Amino acid sequence: MTFEQFEQYHDDGMKHVLLKGEHIVVPPPKFRHTRMQQRIQDALRPYVRDRRIGEVQLSPNSWLQPDLSVVRTAQQDVSRTADYLLGGPAIAIEVASESNTAARLDAKMELYFAHGSEEVWVVYPERRTIRVHLPDGTSRTVEANAELRSDVLPGWSVAVDSLFEG
Repeated sequence: MTFEQFEQYHDDGMKHVLLKGEHIVVPPPKFRHTRMQQRIQDALRPYVRDRRIGEVQLSPNSWLQPDLSVVRTAQQDVSRTADYLLGGPAIAIEVASESNTAARLDAKMELYFAHGSEEVWVVYPERRTIRVHLPDGTSRTVEANAELRSDVLPGWSVAVDSLFEG
């Protein structure tokens, strides 16, 4: 399927993704998934806002949309005249779930990096860990008792435990 065909779908309240030509309909996120998104957004927003490096946003409807993203100001400025964000966000954050299989996460990561993302975080609520992936193929796992840090956000950190509370 092409993007032009994909774009013709009417909003039905479900999340639609076009992943390498495959139209995928994903059920609405469960409460736990949404709560995880909110906690990460709350942890990132003050840092990003205070340093004016861009913004943290829940993804708009798009052909590929991470659960959460950090988008640099320069990228937002270029995209203002377009209907969609152009390129991958600086940080794409995906929360693993039943509908987000390992194969789909890998394919998404490949696309994020191919379009300019600098980091991809995969959050595993069941394991209480976050895997940080880099464009060079390396990754690291951040356990629940550690601090999550990012090269994209110098000086920022959050206790991983705090993201999984409740």
